[in-house]
Amino acid sequence: MARVSTYLNFARETEAAFNFYREVFGTEFNGPIARFADIPAMPGQPPMPESVRDLVMHIELPILGGHMLMGTDAPPEMGATLTAGNTVTLNLEPDTRAEGERLFAALAEGGKVDTPLQDMFWGSAFGVLVDRFGLRWMFNCPLKG
Repeated sequence: MARVSTYLNFARETEAAFNFYREVFGTEFNGPIARFADIPAMPGQPPMPESVRDLVMHIELPILGGHMLMGTDAPPEMGATLTAGNTVTLNLEPDTRAEGERLFAALAEGGKVDTPLQDMFWGSAFGVLVDRFGLRWMFNCPLKG
């Protein structure tokens, strides 16, 4: 089923922020907290810096009306620079890859693609773009369909 969620980036405070939001909304995390240490080693890539291994790669928390709040730590060691405007991302999870490709192409027109839509190790096609109005969009689509 398709869904839309809000994705939050933090320098190193994702776990603390989401524990706070969990208390505020009285809900539980949707699955375990994924850590950067969970990322499989990729050929030709440098080893994961020790300073980021325990940071949050991905976390999900349902809040109101079925809306999912998601987040990640985005430290400089991973190439991230947080500034006003890139700390919130709209995450789209369409029902099919075809619909994801259509939406990705439409939103990318006149904007900037940060990460082209591509197959990822967690089992989704993933991509990130900033539309022509400066809004960040992240996609997680089924690999087939």
